Amino acid sequence: MTKHSGFERQRRAAETERTREIAAAWQASIPAPIAATFEAQVRAAHERGPAERQPDMAPGTAPRPPRPGHEPKPPKVDTNARRRR
Repeated sequence: MTKHSGFERQRRAAETERTREIAAAWQASIPAPIAATFEAQVRAAHERGPAERQPDMAPGTAPRPPRPGHEPKPPKVDTNARRRR
């Protein structure tokens, strides 16, 4: 856990309070029907919760794919091999 100085805590509290004042002023400035619609959308988003985290890689890929330019070389096929009797 990070410790913050008294000045930092006061600055953050003032910043939070100022943000709340700005949000309240903005909500008071928009018409009531639009504010109600916005409030309903915000409430629905909060009830929905965070989105499910997407997988890091596509299904079927190797767990640790090689870096670009460092792919393994294909096996060497010797086309001039001599036949043994």
